[in-house]
Formats: sequence, C-alpha cells, structure tokens
Amino acid sequence: MHRLIVSPFLGQHLVLRPGHASGVSIPESRYEELRTAVTTDQPAPTWLHEATMAAWKMTLTDGSLRETVLVRERSPYGYAKASWEINLGCDHDCGFCYLGEKRFEGLEWDDKVRLLTMLRDAGVLWLQITGGEALIDPQFAAAYEYATGLGMMIQISTNGSQLHKPRMQELFARLRPYRLTVSLYGATGPTYDALTRNRGAFDRLTRGLDASQEAGLPVRLNIIVAEENAHEVDAMVRLAENRWGFPYNVFTNMSPTINGEAGPLASQAQKYMQTRRVFTGCNAGHTFFHVDPHGIASICKIGRDPSVNLMTEGLAALPRLGAIAESLQLRTGGCSGCSKAGTCRTCRPLAKLHQEAGDNRSLYCQHGGYGA
Repeated sequence: MHRLIVSPFLGQHLVLRPGHASGVSIPESRYEELRTAVTTDQPAPTWLHEATMAAWKMTLTDGSLRETVLVRERSPYGYAKASWEINLGCDHDCGFCYLGEKRFEGLEWDDKVRLLTMLRDAGVLWLQITGGEALIDPQFAAAYEYATGLGMMIQISTNGSQLHKPRMQELFARLRPYRLTVSLYGATGPTYDALTRNRGAFDRLTRGLDASQEAGLPVRLNIIVAEENAHEVDAMVRLAENRWGFPYNVFTNMSPTINGEAGPLASQAQKYMQTRRVFTGCNAGHTFFHVDPHGIASICKIGRDPSVNLMTEGLAALPRLGAIAESLQLRTGGCSGCSKAGTCRTCRPLAKLHQEAGDNRSLYCQHGGYGA
C-alpha cells in the first residue's frame, strides 16, 4: 500500500500521508514531476525527501516511487469531499437519531466497488464513511481498504461499539484513518445504556476508546447532549479531557429526522441549546456531496431531495447537484420574504425540516426568538 498520496485539490496540489490530517502544498510543476516519476519508475526527487521529513519525520527509501507514491489524476468534475452512508443499520436505538427508521440495507459488494471508484473519479480526496453504524456493515473493512487503496483520505464516523474488537484495532493500525469521529452519549453505564437502549454499550465503548488511545489512533469525540444525559455534560467533558485526552466537540441542537419527523425534538435539552453562526452559504452540491446506502447522491445529509442516482445514471449526473443546491437554498414557504434573511442562522433545507415537523420556531428561527 502507498505511503503517500499526491493529488489535485480545489485548484491546489497536495502531498498527503494516509492517516495524517496535515499535508504539503506543492506547485503544479512538482505534481507533474511526480506524476512522470511514478509513470517512468524514477526515484524520488530530493525535494520530496526533504518535504516528507519536515512534515512527518518520515524517511523515504531510495529507489522506485511506484511502491511509495500514488498519484491521483485530475478529475473534470471538481468535487473534493464526500460522505457515504455505507448502511443505515445500527446497533444502538437512540430516540433522538436524525435518521429516523434505520433499515439495514445497502449495495452489494460489486456495486460498492463501482460506487467508490466513481467517487475517486469525481475527484473526491476526503471521504467520510458513516451510517447508521458503519463498522457493523459486514463489508465495512473491505470497503475501507478499497477506498484507501484508491487514494482517498478516510474519516470514519462511528458510535464506537466495535472499536474494542481486535480485528478493528488491527485494521486501523494497518490502514490508519486520518480521523475516527466517535459519538459519546453519557459518562456512566446507566445513562449511556438507557439512552442507546443497548445493555453493556458503555462498557464496550470505553474499552474501545481505551484501546484506541493506547494505539494512538486519531480519535475526536462528538459529545451529544440530550435531555436524558444533560446532567452528565461536565462528566463527559472530563472523560474526554482527563481519561483519554481526545479533542472533542459538544453538540446540543437536535433536528427532525431526514424525513421531517419531529421525534428527535422531544430530546432537546433547551438549557444547553447553542446559537448557530449566521448561515452564509456552503459548498454542498458544488465541491461536496453525500451518498446514501443505495448510491443516491444529494447535496448533503439534510438536503436529500432532489437527488441523482449514481448507480443508474453514473458520474454524468453529478453536475446537476450544483443547480439543485441553488434551488434548495431559495427561501420559500414559511421563509419567503423573511425580513431577517441576512442574519439567518439556519440553512434553508434544515429550516424546511423543522417546518415540516411542526417545530417550535424558537428553536430554529429568529422570529421565534432563536438567535435573537
């Protein structure tokens, strides 16, 4: 497996090391130099030796670059990042999950391979693999290895329930992700197990995080605050800081399900709700997109309709996402003619889900008090 990835990225050219978030920016001329060196089986230039030593204290061996460097070709599509729900099935049953009903279904292996190859050809360099719970998919390890082999930098979003298993630790030691994002739902067994509706879940999580810390894996915790675990917010932060030393984010704002159902909103701990930043637009649909377990691509995890089916239409359908993104951000329905559009803190697709769920405007709209 390659030790370095050389790739175009949004008008730049980068040298990356799998499993490490930092990279080295290089001019196009050096990208072409490495592309030629790999094609013609030449040794690494002196500047690459110096750059890898400076960036990662990494020593390149003399000889052919073919076993060390993977050079990605330019893509005509202009995408750089994507997220992929490998499967929506989950071994937890959290009442506030934004996915709603989580069916365990997805693509067969040959179609997973075809999809991941399309993502590479679309220009995707940074790929988030998520779920449901990604690690319980029986083909997760094979898909993860295949995506890594294509030269994508992988982030995994997980509930951490499988991290204690030796086969997962062995996989991530051999093929290191650049980030493991793990959700934390409580600081004690009774709270965590009750919230996830899974007996023994907290014990499995902590064993997995202990093993990941010992292995030096790049874990980041997402501390999820709901009404049911809000009394343990400070204790969850102490676990992150003192037991594991992992960086973390605290998330407090619940949203409706992707189908606009209100169920998760009942778990909103309003005392801890955070004011979002003013929404000034994003790159969803333009340089980033999302893919569901069936290979259907949308602008993001929230704005799922309209969409394009990559499995039936192929990559030629992707450029339609840009126009879809622009149409989804138009302020229609309850947001049309809004006098506070210039300072709105909620993107239009998310506001639409709140409206469909009949949510209290105070939780997402300045006219109802939110962010005032």
